[in-house]
Order: sequence, then C-alpha cells, then structure tokens
Amino acid sequence: MTIEPGVVRFAAMGTRVELHRFDGGGDDALAAARRAIEAVDDALTIHRPSPATALNEALLSGRSAPVDDALLFDALEAAADGHAETAGLFDIAADVRTGTTWTMVAFDRHARRVRADRPLALDFGGLGKGIALDRATRVLREAGVTSALLTLGESSIAVLGEHPLGGGWPFAIPHPEDPGVELLALELADEALSISATVGAGTRAPERAAIIRPHTRVPVGAPLCAVAVESNGTRAEIMSTALVAADEDAAERLLHGRSCFRFDLGPIDSPQRTRTFAA
Repeated sequence: MTIEPGVVRFAAMGTRVELHRFDGGGDDALAAARRAIEAVDDALTIHRPSPATALNEALLSGRSAPVDDALLFDALEAAADGHAETAGLFDIAADVRTGTTWTMVAFDRHARRVRADRPLALDFGGLGKGIALDRATRVLREAGVTSALLTLGESSIAVLGEHPLGGGWPFAIPHPEDPGVELLALELADEALSISATVGAGTRAPERAAIIRPHTRVPVGAPLCAVAVESNGTRAEIMSTALVAADEDAAERLLHGRSCFRFDLGPIDSPQRTRTFAA
C-alpha cells in the first residue's frame, strides 16, 4: 500500500506550525498531533487565561498555588531540571525589570505546589515549544508514523525517523540578520533542533523577551546565536537558551560533549563561530 504524504499548517504557541507526515499513520495522526500542540499552548500561554496565567497571578500576589494541570506540572519539572542542569543559565523566572530568578521559586514536586519568595511571573516561551514538539512527535510515533518533520516557526524543529529519501534530514542555519550567509549545515535523524539568538527579526517582535544572564540579571547585549541539537525538543530549547545566556567559560562547559554550537556573529560580512563542539 502506498501512503500519501500529509501536511497540516496552523498557528499556535505564538508562531506558525507545520506538521509534515511522509510515512505511516494518516491524516488522523496529524490531527491528533495538532491537538497535542494546542493543548500545550492552552496550558502554558501567558497571553490569555490559562493554567500558567492563573499560576502567575498567584505568584505575583504573594500566594502559593497548587499545580493541578498535568501539562503545567510537566513544564515546571522541565524548567527546574533545566535550571539545575545548566547551573542556573536556563531560567523561566528571570526578569530584568524585577530582578527575579528561579532561585526565588520553591517548587514542591511531591505536594505539587509552587510559591515564590517575592512577587514574580514565569514565562514558558521557548520551553513550551519544545514540550509541544515532544508531545506531537510522540503522538505521531504511536500512530505508526515513521518519517515526519515538525516545525514551530523557523527556530524550533523536530524530525521523526529518517528523511523520506533515506539518511538524515539536511538543514542549513542562516545568519539571523543575513539569510544569504550560512552559519552551519547539519543533518538530523530522530532529533530536535532549537535556535536562540540576540539579533534578527524574531528578537524585535513586540512580545519577545530579551535573553537574560540570570547571574547578573541583565540582558545579553552581544550578537550571539546558539544552535542546539538534542534527542528531544525540551532539551534543545533549554540548551540553546542557556548557551546564549552563558559567558564564554560557561558556554565552553555547556558545549563539551554535546552537538551544540555558539556563534559570535560580529559584523554581518564576517560571521565567526566561537567555542563550538560537535559530538
């Protein structure tokens, strides 16, 4: 039986989503993957009423809050684990306006409650995209899909299996401010990719928060771009954000042993990759 490729395009997580199925499953699998992404959006958005906005309202008013929503609980676990793994460089509570960081948050996993030492709000942003990619990929795999491409905008990507023509999925990462300049070419297979940068059109969006160095509580001013390739979208989002937030010494420690890259962009006509490591 020949299986026809399928595609679904829609808006979620504040960006354009595309799900391409090349083998296995059917259109119902794509519909289920879409629902998985929209469920994450509904749970973690801070731009309309949601479990995440309800939690933020409690934290901003100085109250502790139960975490009854399963998706929100999973996101908090990922945020806590990412903060620990990156020595505090990944921080969904970092806010230059208030000087807050995740160190001021008490997340009791057993009791499923959150409180904060001072008023603050959490921003699940890129982390939510990684979680959404992981859940959609899992849905497709369980439906029998063996080859698929999932994108949330141009900076959060996951692939299921190999390319439909065989081998890895080829990607070219352009300079954020000059698409004609290629920073990196790579191939993915059953992996996720996340790109974070301090320059480029995406950083100028009205709702886009600056990447902050939590240890100094100031925005990253250098023109940097990080590309993280990991086994899942959640880890990729954590690592790409942490690499941009890191100073050079911390970035070197994070890069070691991972398929991650950090670019000091400098002048557009001479981008220079610095402190890179490819596993």
